[in-house]
Amino acid sequence: MPRHYPFFLIYFALSNALSTMKYAPKSPAILVLEDGTVFHGKSAGKVGTATGEVCFNTGMTGYQEVFTDPSYKGQLLLATNVHIGNYGIKYDESESDSLKIAGLICRNFSLQYSRKQADTSLNDYFVEQNMVVICDVDTRALVRHIRDKGAMNAIISSDIADVAKLKEMLSKVPSMAGLELSSTVSTEKPYFFGNPEAKLKVAVLDEGVKTNTLRCLADRGCYVQVFPFNASYNDIKAWNPNGVLVSNGPGDPAVMPQVVQTVKDILAAELPVFGICLGHQLLAEACGIPTFKMFNGHRGINHPVKNMNSGHSEVTSQNHGFAISREAVEKSPILEITHVNLNDNSVEGIKVKNKKAFSVQYHPESAPGPDDSRYLFDDFVKSLVN
Repeated sequence: MPRHYPFFLIYFALSNALSTMKYAPKSPAILVLEDGTVFHGKSAGKVGTATGEVCFNTGMTGYQEVFTDPSYKGQLLLATNVHIGNYGIKYDESESDSLKIAGLICRNFSLQYSRKQADTSLNDYFVEQNMVVICDVDTRALVRHIRDKGAMNAIISSDIADVAKLKEMLSKVPSMAGLELSSTVSTEKPYFFGNPEAKLKVAVLDEGVKTNTLRCLADRGCYVQVFPFNASYNDIKAWNPNGVLVSNGPGDPAVMPQVVQTVKDILAAELPVFGICLGHQLLAEACGIPTFKMFNGHRGINHPVKNMNSGHSEVTSQNHGFAISREAVEKSPILEITHVNLNDNSVEGIKVKNKKAFSVQYHPESAPGPDDSRYLFDDFVKSLVN
């Protein structure tokens, strides 16, 4: 090192290196995919083992909102952004009361953070909530593999080094297809959100609702009662709401007949309905439209969607591994397509003809993501009074 090198820079470099050594993940970790592919990395968070379906999110920010999104229940999240954890955790920015991902796979896991408003580091947050992390993984190679082979189950471990044993454990993990998960993330008892003096009342069928969805309704003058995922129409009717929002959530909509029947009953009662993500799929099922598991889902905050009525394009936040049949919607006499994904032409929005009922596959509450689609909440609120 040159003699004239400023002392404070030498001090900073050494202290940073020592800090990194002190807090760096030490134990090795292993990732095994359902097809037998193995990746090696380092551990962070809680030492342990986690299983789930691997899915990748392309967002470059908003990791806290993503990790606490109930729609990620049962999934090992693969972050395509290189740096995760660099701005820490701020508790009041979570989308639910706890981490919902099954585990995290990433390239660089930052154990320190620079955001003054943060309450804690991501690593401490993960340890506190018993979350397993594998980092220092070649995430680019892993994403390319999944894109070619399709979504699949995986296991990550920082306490078991025996690949054969991990493969045996992985063989017992159920497929996401045919899995009902809303019951694991929904509220057990109804609760209220917003101003009790508000003029409009909205019932939310909680399939895994995000907190910002409730905020978007409350900000527009709605008093919200959140009902359990399997609440009946009679449960909802007793409160006499102006309309119903069927929320996002995890799992396969094709194995939720009780919820589909509730949506059918709501439609028959002529109540305004707004479905988001899983709620969109449940509305489709209630109208006789089949759903299917995608080869790879849509997860990120930059997905382009075209509004077929206005002709405008929206940059949207998305998180789903199931979709509805476009062919069936086009043949349906009671539905029309309102939004289309510009990447793969999948259906992103539908409207029930002659009813105040519509839905979108993406997340207009945009947490995280752009607010291009917030107008959908305005449209829903207008339907409550017109």
